Amino acid sequence: MHPFDHRRRQALQRFAGGVAIIPAARVAIRSNDTEYPFHQDPDFRYLTGFEEPDAVLVLAPEHPHHRSVLFLRPRDREAELWTGPRLGVEAAPSVLGVDAAYPIAELDERLAHLLVGADVLYAALGRDDAFDRRVLGALDRARALTRRKGRAPRRIADPGLVLHEMRLRKSAEELAAIRTAARITVGAHLAAMRATMPGIHEYELQAILECEYRRHGAVPSYEPIVAGGERATILHYVRNDRRIADGELVLVDSGCAYDGYAADVTRTWPANGRFTAEQRALYEIVVRAFDAAAACVRPATPQRAMHDAAARMIAEGLRDLGLLRGSLDEIMERESYRAYFPHGTGHWLGLDVHDVGAYRDEDDRPRLFEPGMVTTVEPGIYVPRDADCPDAFKGIGIRIEDDLLVTASGHENLSAALPKHPDEIEALVGDREAAPCVF
Repeated sequence: MHPFDHRRRQALQRFAGGVAIIPAARVAIRSNDTEYPFHQDPDFRYLTGFEEPDAVLVLAPEHPHHRSVLFLRPRDREAELWTGPRLGVEAAPSVLGVDAAYPIAELDERLAHLLVGADVLYAALGRDDAFDRRVLGALDRARALTRRKGRAPRRIADPGLVLHEMRLRKSAEELAAIRTAARITVGAHLAAMRATMPGIHEYELQAILECEYRRHGAVPSYEPIVAGGERATILHYVRNDRRIADGELVLVDSGCAYDGYAADVTRTWPANGRFTAEQRALYEIVVRAFDAAAACVRPATPQRAMHDAAARMIAEGLRDLGLLRGSLDEIMERESYRAYFPHGTGHWLGLDVHDVGAYRDEDDRPRLFEPGMVTTVEPGIYVPRDADCPDAFKGIGIRIEDDLLVTASGHENLSAALPKHPDEIEALVGDREAAPCVF
């Protein structure tokens, strides 16, 4: 059996009575004739494992013969000379395990016939106007074909309603890839810590991270954040072009993707290997917030609970340091902690870094954790320069993030091998002899 067959079989059962159209990603132009690196659409990859652009998977559960049909680019000797080999139409059924394959140019002609007999058209409209027109045109033709006999879809639904629930619960194969991504990411962060010294550029640390990813067969899963000093108070800082000064902290938020599956890890450490008293005080609050949030990652616990636990711990710590005023209950009710902790505490992880899957159930209640889900846990404290607090705290940004798998009895921290205790962090920073990718 093809390794993706079981996913398509599950999807076919869930799309019963309808037809689902899942397009591959298209090549995107960066400028002139230069392209962005190709990244496959995660839903399409999840169901096919196919890494070429300009393809469409059609799942037709009620079709008597062709329940899974792939439209793709044919072999083209001249094009392949420039961009590499193509699988081709003839090889697709045996290699990918689909029932049938046709040239992508035949999509318009054949799609209308595949829609006949379905009640629902599952298509994610609104992303690509040209593709939307093709799908809606096929729907019109299908309705014309069934005007006197038969039926065609009268309702359009988002296939993500089905696929994203499937993707939320990871298989053993998916978890193996995420574990590998986490292991490589941990090694890259360790190399960056050991290479850090005052005066190093942010982009030098980024280069070390990416060197470690590449030499282990992985790629960055998102644009790394390497932020020295007060730049760490910018949540999505990605310029990474400044020198890191003595006395500053450096916040590194970076993960790799292995076999398509992402890790997402953050650590914060002192450039000179020693926390100041104020830096350590805030850092220890974030560690406590992390521990409180991670304790909530277990089956039948609301996903929202980890944020509430982290926020309360941060609020209490900042109140004790004098950065927040009032009783703890008042701070929580007013959410005044958000001046220093403005984001959520975690997100789903998988083929996407911020992976798909709803955070509330069908009754609009907070979703409960289930075994097989993977979430980040990432509390932080960010003190802007204009904060109403002692000067020694201003410009400090700290985040700690790990990747946790929900298990039957609790959770497994997939990136736990990367230290987070401040004494352990201090011992690692600047240990250049142990850093394999120092240039």
